[in-house]
Amino acid sequence: MKILPINTRNKNYNIYIGKNIIPQINKILNKENINFKKSLLVIDKNVPKTFIKKIRSKIKCKQKLIYLFNASEKNKNFLKINQILNILLKNNFTRNDLVICIGGGIAGDVSGFAASIFKRGLKFVNIPTTLLSQVDSSIGGKTGINNQFGKNLIGSFYQPDIVISDSKLLESLPRREIICGYAEILKHSLIKNKKFFLYLDKNLNNILNLEKKIIEKAILESCKIKKIIVEKDENENNLRKALNFGHTFGHAFEATLNFSNKLNHGEAVIYGILSATKLSKKLKSINNKEYQLILSHLSRLKFTNLRKLFNKKHLNKIVNFMLTDKKNTSKKINFITLKKIGSVNINNQLTLAKVRSFVDSELLK
Repeated sequence: MKILPINTRNKNYNIYIGKNIIPQINKILNKENINFKKSLLVIDKNVPKTFIKKIRSKIKCKQKLIYLFNASEKNKNFLKINQILNILLKNNFTRNDLVICIGGGIAGDVSGFAASIFKRGLKFVNIPTTLLSQVDSSIGGKTGINNQFGKNLIGSFYQPDIVISDSKLLESLPRREIICGYAEILKHSLIKNKKFFLYLDKNLNNILNLEKKIIEKAILESCKIKKIIVEKDENENNLRKALNFGHTFGHAFEATLNFSNKLNHGEAVIYGILSATKLSKKLKSINNKEYQLILSHLSRLKFTNLRKLFNKKHLNKIVNFMLTDKKNTSKKINFITLKKIGSVNINNQLTLAKVRSFVDSELLK
């Protein structure tokens, strides 16, 4: 078991990473001095019952409540937040009690946001059960919900007390979910570490097949990259914007399809990485050799053709959703682009006309 410390301005906490560490939950909570009388377990309905039963049995407290959450982008809303808050209020939870998330990134976003606004914050433990949440969304304190104007536009920065990432939980995931999580691992390598990207390129099949040593190394290295960035810029004032590489496009793609099952978040990020890489080439900020290396890698994931999902009729929607992106500070749209593998430009302000032209000619042609 590896312990990765995260040290931010607002809170310091540890990420526990390993295989079959769930049986040690109570021991970890005690070690971290996380004391509580009541707990609310927000559980993603997609988590297998055997895992839920094992986790529940290891959490020791006087009162243990369950909220089963049907995790989908459409359910990241105020209705679900209110349901969680009402349970906490009806059962007289205090700020010394605990919310525990057992699920993927969507469950973490919702339960973390609820924890952050209940009595201005109560204890929060995250047990991510998907690859995407283990390598990305459980780290750094971003929480939030969607609305009709776009994705994650309402939320807070709220760091957990601890994160427990057990790679054993990944074994129940379908390959589609593994690829979705891999999207964030790939993103981290592209923005910060070329050596890690080359490792991923060499070991892609082993990672997707969850080979123990390979997947654990990929998870740890990915978390290390996010740790470095989050510690330097917790509230996304500058450097942390790099983590949005591919996401300005990706969030717009998700919203354009109304967050349907045709395209989940990780897949949208892969298409977003493809789009941002093409934009980097268009702006002449990345050389052709590295550009082709990235495209070759994406082709092995079979994510190279946006026209499977979109056509010219979607152009206005895609561009309009990008305009509402929370990273924009003017009427221009900001993109993260690659200077080279392992290094990014975080401020690329493009006019609507240029964005429209690029999406039309380069992505939907």
